[in-house]
Amino acid sequence: MPEKADTPAQGVAAVDRALIILNAFEESPEPLTLAVLSKKTGLYKSTLLRLIASLQAFGYITRNPDGSYFLGPTLLRLGAAYQRASNLHDRVMPVLRDLVAQGTESPSFHVRHNASQRLCLFRLDSLHSTLDAVSVGMLLPLDRGAAGKVILAFWGQQGKEFERIRERFIAVSHGERDPHCAGLACPVFGADGNLIGALSVSGPRERFDDKNVARMSELLMEAAVRLTRDFGGQPQVMLKAKELILGSLRRGSPKRKHTS
Repeated sequence: MPEKADTPAQGVAAVDRALIILNAFEESPEPLTLAVLSKKTGLYKSTLLRLIASLQAFGYITRNPDGSYFLGPTLLRLGAAYQRASNLHDRVMPVLRDLVAQGTESPSFHVRHNASQRLCLFRLDSLHSTLDAVSVGMLLPLDRGAAGKVILAFWGQQGKEFERIRERFIAVSHGERDPHCAGLACPVFGADGNLIGALSVSGPRERFDDKNVARMSELLMEAAVRLTRDFGGQPQVMLKAKELILGSLRRGSPKRKHTS
């Protein structure tokens, strides 16, 4: 049976296969055996062993005493280097801390990972006792949840739902990804006007009543405007949308089926 060949048309085959191995760990919180890795990647065990030897040598993969494999410390160092280079951490984390201090649900910052997933890059738990199950490094769907819908909308996704998000600069979701959770999200833009990521708050669905949605929407939009300014963006259109949206929320607009 031939080995899996869904690698890019251009590039180095060995590098592509090494990256496929690393990608196999993204949605696996537990260490993986050689047999599981072979099944996930479609690579022969002999090929895996050769590639893993190189990945181990550079600290990308660690071999546990029981013979299973897990991601190595080099990836953590690269993640820290990415944060330093992008300056995201120093800009985003103070905003998340301020949202928590103001009593919102748990704030997160999401970026697009690929065509179907978003990555939770930063996250703080709220001060409430019950939390939603989202953590830093988690990959989540783009097509479900407020943050995913925001990312899709400002990457040009077509449809009335996404047009509405582009008009209002905020998305609301109730039970899309998890039937017990709800969320709000706003876009954050850079100096070039392109989307950097989605700032969101999420938590138990029962705490997202009209009153709390109105209060958290105001705080979240103010935080998104602040971050957009910090990244050199121009939030004037966001500010206009904010006044219109908050006015309707304060008047008690009816709940909508779709993300808004």
